[in-house]
Amino acid sequence: MGWAESYIVDMRWLGPLFHIAVAAGLCLSPLAAGQALAQTAPMPAQPLPDGGDAPSQDMPPDPDSPDAAEPETGLAPAEPEEPTAEARLQQREDLDLLFTELAVPGDEAWQRVESDILRIWSRSGSAAMDLLYKRGEAALDAGDTATAIDHLTALTDHAPDFAAGWYLRGVAFYLHGSTGPAIADMARVLTLEPRHFAALTQLGAMFEELGDDARALSAYRASLKIHPHQEDAADAVKRLEDKTKGTDA
Repeated sequence: MGWAESYIVDMRWLGPLFHIAVAAGLCLSPLAAGQALAQTAPMPAQPLPDGGDAPSQDMPPDPDSPDAAEPETGLAPAEPEEPTAEARLQQREDLDLLFTELAVPGDEAWQRVESDILRIWSRSGSAAMDLLYKRGEAALDAGDTATAIDHLTALTDHAPDFAAGWYLRGVAFYLHGSTGPAIADMARVLTLEPRHFAALTQLGAMFEELGDDARALSAYRASLKIHPHQEDAADAVKRLEDKTKGTDA
């Protein structure tokens, strides 16, 4: 089971908003992937309009042609380049639409919308970085938090703008018992993606565990404003509000 299906620990895996990120960062100090080619039968030559024959598709390229392909080396294909500015803009527009839909109370399609958002967030744009992410996720699922932290630290070092890497490492730190570094990573997530409801809910759980009910309540409420369908976060708000009333009384 991956983090997209269970993103909040104790809150389905425990896991504007920028002021909460700053508060979280100030609360505790941060811790310091040969591809074989399939054989295909040659295609029959197709007649050209002038009566000639088109070269068959398995004909080797003219070595003198400027378009001639490089010879096979047996090495894996090069990694894709980072997403273009247009691709990033499209991704942002897609997220904007999804978040608008997610914020509608009572929308029965919220689980699909949530899944789409998490799927977009999990794409780094680099095959190598995606591999590190998957390795960290697999280690975390296996309960090996130390190995998960190693993989995810390599990921955050090489892809510092990839919010999902910081989020997953924050979860790993929390499960490893390192609450301070976990809070610092969640603050970094919210700096990169202020609408990261999972990071906000995670922060709420950690602040509540530390006895900081005021910050916990603020984090839970901010998360619910973005994603009002989180039952656990809603329950936490009610619990803390009742606790506050009881204290005031």
